[in-house]
Amino acid sequence: MSAVPLKTLDTARPQSQRSVTVLGATGSIGDSTMDLLRRGGERFRVEAVTAHSNVEALAKLAREFNVGFAAVADEARLDALREALAGTGIACGAGEAAVIEAAARPADWVMAAVSGAAGLKPALAAVDRGATVALANKECLVCAGEFFMTRAVKTGARILPADSEHNALFQALSSGNREELVRVIITASGGPFRTWTAEAIEQASLEQALKHPNWSMGQKITIDSASMMNKGLEVIEAAHLFGLTADEIDVLVHPQSIVHGMVEFSDRSVVAQLGAPDMRIPIAHCLGWPDRLPGPAARLDLAAIGQLTFEVPDLKRFPGLGLAYEALRTGGGAPTVFNAANEIAVAAFVARKIRFGMIARLVEATIEAALRDVAAAAPASADEAIAVDHVARKLAASLLPQIAAKAS
Repeated sequence: MSAVPLKTLDTARPQSQRSVTVLGATGSIGDSTMDLLRRGGERFRVEAVTAHSNVEALAKLAREFNVGFAAVADEARLDALREALAGTGIACGAGEAAVIEAAARPADWVMAAVSGAAGLKPALAAVDRGATVALANKECLVCAGEFFMTRAVKTGARILPADSEHNALFQALSSGNREELVRVIITASGGPFRTWTAEAIEQASLEQALKHPNWSMGQKITIDSASMMNKGLEVIEAAHLFGLTADEIDVLVHPQSIVHGMVEFSDRSVVAQLGAPDMRIPIAHCLGWPDRLPGPAARLDLAAIGQLTFEVPDLKRFPGLGLAYEALRTGGGAPTVFNAANEIAVAAFVARKIRFGMIARLVEATIEAALRDVAAAAPASADEAIAVDHVARKLAASLLPQIAAKAS
């Protein structure tokens, strides 16, 4: 019996240098991406980097990688960026147009890690020129998934999922054909409140919500993980990335965060992707694809971990996940409203205007109100998606005092 052959990497073939742009270079995803680029040496050339407002960190990266262009989203920081880059010959800009310009520059590969709805137009600028886009911005697909993916098909852009869960599904899906697919399973750590009672979750403090047991992430995504809103966003994202219905996507709570995603096929085989909870693993997969890069993450030692456990998510204690499924099934602009309302709710929680348990209630109230007015049709352009997003934010802000009053 002959062995089943693996793909053989042709080490004699010269590796062409890949040009890279990193949108959101100073955030947590950006940090991991820049670390991999640093380790990759001459294999990568950085074309452009952007940040929201952290001029000091952005300028340091721009100098280190000798980029062609650096952009800061905060227009008020332009003079500071110019001063920080004086004498380098590095071009720079500020504001939304400058971030879009960075994405439009001729890089082979673009990391789209600008958080929030602000990341949609820059990501589309990369898509429109047919680039390979490593997508770490959930809002592109939650706010305008149908439009975004249709645009990518038309331009020939390649969308690679950089989230750990979607990257896991991307890897596992290669084991079968679409007609053989039964379902995908996205795993969730359960966050810091996995074993808490509903009463305790209701009163959770900001400091408690930010203590994630496994992952080191930014403030917004950490709070979303604590509420499981993040997992809801991932369900919507998976539907658009892989052309799935809500009934083809399941979620399992997996507190060890070792199995990141699974795919079940019609023969009842389940293919899973495992790895240490380190964002450099999925990012490296995207950065090297279709080859694999040597990775700096810790080697997975299953014997040391001892056991892997799974639980059905409790939608009564974590209603945000159920709201996401409802928004996906409703379709139209409902997912856009879901995302916008959640951003307003999280900001209110961070400002200590509402209790943690009020986040889901504000999102639910906003969706119910919006569906009567602004969310009937799916956005057909970036401007339409942003318009729905803006209206939903205003609506959520207007409902905030009412929700906060009920909490008092």
